[in-house]
Amino acid sequence: MRILLTGANGYIGMRLLPQLLEQGHEVICAVRNKNRFTSNEDLQENVEVVELDFLKDDTAPQKIKDIDIAFYLIHSMSASTSDFDEKEAQAARNFNKIMAETSVKQVIYLSGIINEEKLSKHLESRKAVEETLYKGKFNLTVLRAAIIVGSGSSSFEIIRDLCEKLPAMITPKWVNTRIQPIAIRNIIQYLTGVIGREDCYNQSFDVGGPDILTYKEMMEQYAEVRGLKIWIVSVPVMSPKLSSYWLYFVTSTSYRLAQNLVDSMSVEVITKDTRLQEILNIDLISYKEAIAQAFYKIEQNEVISSWKDSLSSGRLDKGLNKYIQIPTYGCVQDKKSIKVDEPEIVLERIWAIGGLNGWYYGNWLWQIRGHFDKLFGGVGLRRGRTHPTRINAGDSLDFWRVLLADKENRRLLLFAEMKVPGEAWLEFRIDENNVLHQVATFRPKGLLGRAYWYAMYPFHFFIFEGMIQKIAGNQNTNSSI
Repeated sequence: MRILLTGANGYIGMRLLPQLLEQGHEVICAVRNKNRFTSNEDLQENVEVVELDFLKDDTAPQKIKDIDIAFYLIHSMSASTSDFDEKEAQAARNFNKIMAETSVKQVIYLSGIINEEKLSKHLESRKAVEETLYKGKFNLTVLRAAIIVGSGSSSFEIIRDLCEKLPAMITPKWVNTRIQPIAIRNIIQYLTGVIGREDCYNQSFDVGGPDILTYKEMMEQYAEVRGLKIWIVSVPVMSPKLSSYWLYFVTSTSYRLAQNLVDSMSVEVITKDTRLQEILNIDLISYKEAIAQAFYKIEQNEVISSWKDSLSSGRLDKGLNKYIQIPTYGCVQDKKSIKVDEPEIVLERIWAIGGLNGWYYGNWLWQIRGHFDKLFGGVGLRRGRTHPTRINAGDSLDFWRVLLADKENRRLLLFAEMKVPGEAWLEFRIDENNVLHQVATFRPKGLLGRAYWYAMYPFHFFIFEGMIQKIAGNQNTNSSI
């Protein structure tokens, strides 16, 4: 079948794509920016890619008019605390208009379990999108899931952060809320299993794993799988705002996402029916087994996608292309260059920068900067990177965002998502003469921005000088040219 995959750069989309191709489907990936399409080269050769922004576009490109199936995997929760529901509603309305110009027979939508009367803003938005999609001129199949467990998923990574970093926790009362987590592998089986099934047309199904657990029990079972000892005490006095700060400072989530998550964590999400499991005859994976499978992927460096790579900082809401041309007017720069003898080895060092590998020089200073960033509401250093050696445009890299990762032309360009009074870029480039250029560019915002740059200049001098020397594999700090 010819399938349109929206949200192809998202956590679920990137997991679903290889399965669709393996099953012999012809896939068109809809993304806001083609340069951000980050699937591996083998997959890219077997798909078509179309640029579509469902917040703005409401007409169908010619390339997608002849389709049989469409997956609706568009989600805006991490991008905002105030208006993500409005954005999701607008995207759904535009999607319906676009689908009306195509030959689509079935739309498959991954939603959240909405079986309680009182819902969080997040789940209310999911319900509203579902109601909008049911008005479309197509057959709709809705899969309603609770939290998804897999390497790189937000729930898995947050629980991982909490359990690995805090052996003893005083937690909010929402840790006693019951949920029904489901393994990412089961989600993909459900999504692919309903393709073209007329007995699933115009129906909504709850999907969940075999275990009903509280958040506290999820953390305890995670610790058991990992061989950790943890102590958890819940208290009723922690306000939603305080809970959001607690999640934000301890885990790698953004504050915006933490607020939305806390809002949802007080709502019980448990499946009310098992019809689809029986229809598709799916063997459910236990929560503990899902944790074990996630760590197998992590240990093998096979994490395909991560929620951290979503454009959630708010600084890049207008897209990567707006920032890819480094400005010159009104900017200050720190430029360093050095001749390298082994450019290919140097390039590999550049491509491995950040995450567990660090920034090659003054890592403790980078960590202090990350702590200050968290303190003032930034993303900090905890996001790390999805893969230790692969980088794609749009990936998060500690408190940077990858704007350009052109290994063939030996250039990496990063944009700062840390809290700074202005805009900052960091570029690494090896030219045709095997000279490594490292350029930090800052466009200050007002007097505060300029004061920030000059106050940080002594630190920048040592950090950037040491970094280029280490990347070049040169211990001589006087060899810069």
